[in-house]
Amino acid sequence: MEVTGFFTAIVIGLIIGALGRLVVPGKQDIPIWLTLVIGVVAAVLGTVVAAAFGVADTAGIDWIELFIQVVFAAIGVSLAAGAYGRRRH
Repeated sequence: MEVTGFFTAIVIGLIIGALGRLVVPGKQDIPIWLTLVIGVVAAVLGTVVAAAFGVADTAGIDWIELFIQVVFAAIGVSLAAGAYGRRRH
């Protein structure tokens, strides 16, 4: 992986993590770095699942892949918020 690919993954991960955080109702008391990590993992998992279903490479914007990534991010944010909240209180 090149340096530009690494930074691109971070930016995409931030966006996916933020979108996942927006989808989850209520306040999520987790740090931004955790949202970033969840977003990067969700982006990778979403791409793998989209490729498995054959929808990773479509003409134009890959809306289905993006949707899958955001769903993974929302699940990750929900799980992390629950675990992080229990650990802190």
